[in-house]
Amino acid sequence: MVGNPENRRVALFADAVRAAGLPAPRVVAWADVLRARGADFADDEIVRIDSPGENDEVDAMLRGAREPTRVEGSARWYARFTAAVRELRGGVRLDDPDDLAVLFDKRLCHGVLDAAGVPVPASPTSGPHGVAVRGWDDVRAAMRGHRMSRLFVKPAHGSSASGVLAVEAGGGGRIRATTSVERAADGSLYNSLRVRRYEREQDIAAVVDALAPDGLHLERWLPKASQDGRAADLRVVVVAGRATHAVVRTSRWPLTNLHLGGRRGDLRAARQAVEAAGARWTDVLGVCERAAACFPRTLCVGVDLLPAVGWRGAAVGEVNAFGDLLPGLTGLSGGGAEGLDTYGAQVAAVLHDRNDRGTPHA
Repeated sequence: MVGNPENRRVALFADAVRAAGLPAPRVVAWADVLRARGADFADDEIVRIDSPGENDEVDAMLRGAREPTRVEGSARWYARFTAAVRELRGGVRLDDPDDLAVLFDKRLCHGVLDAAGVPVPASPTSGPHGVAVRGWDDVRAAMRGHRMSRLFVKPAHGSSASGVLAVEAGGGGRIRATTSVERAADGSLYNSLRVRRYEREQDIAAVVDALAPDGLHLERWLPKASQDGRAADLRVVVVAGRATHAVVRTSRWPLTNLHLGGRRGDLRAARQAVEAAGARWTDVLGVCERAAACFPRTLCVGVDLLPAVGWRGAAVGEVNAFGDLLPGLTGLSGGGAEGLDTYGAQVAAVLHDRNDRGTPHA
């Protein structure tokens, strides 16, 4: 069972700030914020807003659960986290509170992207007319009504593939779900580093029914490109409107998250495959920049890009508010962040913005 990596992300960002010769950023002490309902920062103080890390006290305050690896409680987490973020005052913000509220709701985010013309998988749960999912029966109805024999079931407020199920139905009533969810004997759900398959509908239904009260988002499962016989997608980091970093993620599972056993693939080979299919690499990155443009008040996002089979076209699976944890990865050629990691690129963007306009990034 595993929690989330936010503590490491904050530390790496602090290192990048210090390397630029700036005072270390003030790290949000979430327990204090939640108790006091707000916190003040100096106007020129860089404030990195991150989702709370592996802290039992904070987890209990936000989700009502003292086990950081528990999956349930994400709706309560979302409501309390976004409320706390809005009460922070002052400082140079890298993440806009209103943007965060959309980015941490997959239904809202998908609807915003779709309305902006960004290619996304079909979904019956996004946008103003999205259907509510109250449990497994609603998922089954959506599969029939929208002819989705393969789909992803995602907690609306989840991250790091927590609670995600890749569901596929076959002939004869067969159905299975691939997920990292571990279901305990008492029915409670936990994050796990081991991907597993549930092949009895009653087991899948039990997981979905337990997740449904927190809100669920459904997306058509698009067939993806492959690399070396493994499913492949890309995480593209966009900083200040430009695609600065990219990594190919490959897996033998539908879930390509690196912490779930996915591996970094060959980015050069991916670019060559895109161009061999008659597309331009700049257009692929442009899709990610269009997605990021939907959140103009947030400095950096991580875009999950789903390349189609044969690398012909791509759709945006998700836009992540904190999708920059890619240690050791330096900037793309021509992306404006050559030689910098994702955190150095963000610090450079803040400094450039200050020098150009004399005002902090907003």
